[in-house]
Amino acid sequence: MDETKIKLTSSEIGTLWGEYIIGTMTDVVNKYMVTIIEDEEIKILFEEAIKTFEKQKQQITTFIENEGFPTPIGFNESDLFKGKPRLFSDIFCLNYLHIMTLHGLLGHSTSLGVSVRKDLRYFYDSCDNDAKKMYHQTIELLLEKGNFQRDPLFYPANNPQYVSSKNFKDGFFGKGRTLAATEIISISFNLKKSIMAKTLSIAFSQVTQSKEVRKFLTDVEKTSDGQIKTFAKIMQTDNLPVPKSWETEVTTSTESPFSDKLMLYHMGFLFQAAQNYHGAGLASAMRTDLVAAYESTILNNLRVTKNWFDLMVQNKWLEQPPLAPNRKEIAKERK
Repeated sequence: MDETKIKLTSSEIGTLWGEYIIGTMTDVVNKYMVTIIEDEEIKILFEEAIKTFEKQKQQITTFIENEGFPTPIGFNESDLFKGKPRLFSDIFCLNYLHIMTLHGLLGHSTSLGVSVRKDLRYFYDSCDNDAKKMYHQTIELLLEKGNFQRDPLFYPANNPQYVSSKNFKDGFFGKGRTLAATEIISISFNLKKSIMAKTLSIAFSQVTQSKEVRKFLTDVEKTSDGQIKTFAKIMQTDNLPVPKSWETEVTTSTESPFSDKLMLYHMGFLFQAAQNYHGAGLASAMRTDLVAAYESTILNNLRVTKNWFDLMVQNKWLEQPPLAPNRKEIAKERK
């Protein structure tokens, strides 16, 4: 049987649509960064990332068009204002590429997990391999330049142990215990993502042309900062280090290299993606104070994403994904 003649499922179409939108958004940012980067080693990675996505974009477009769906608008050269001054340092650009590669790994794995058709599975498998290669390259270069932020180190216990008290669930301020290694995974991961969101919100708020978008970005900065302080305090209480901030890697430029649509969408994407990570953190939390911190963070993120949605719709910037047929409306048309 010819695999290409098997119709794609709604989930498969949905992943292709999402990969296209997020991919074109990141591609625009990468194309700006490659023009301002002075470090040749970092520039080479960005050139490779741009070339890799161009290949993926062509394949995604072919999949979508062969199913009879219109190619998404996504983001393109109209969202990139060329020749603008530097907004980020080289090392921030490299950290950005590393973090967005992590997002790509999760996205490709999710897409592969819901794909059935053979050609689509092999495509996402190749995307995952590309992302894993870039993941290794960004880490190696960050390590080489002394800018990779390792998670806290642990000294090993003498023997394995079982939980012997219900106080295991209590936080530090109860009769409880210090953080478990399994809990630190998500705390450290979420701290890095919040630091990225805060840094981008600062940079974008400097250059946006819209007062409403600037107000939203300022709110995002405050929300991200609050989340950073919450989880940093939990780490510091156990004398564990927290990732450093990147605010000083943003220049004082007020000339925007990106459209307001792209900058607003980017922040919305980061907050929506963060819900997955916070949900995973909540699932792994075994201390009541951690559970409370994650629940509060998730609720705050929901408020931010609601405001984001309203602002995107108000400006007619939110592209609609493919919808299931409305059978009632179709029936009305026949009357």
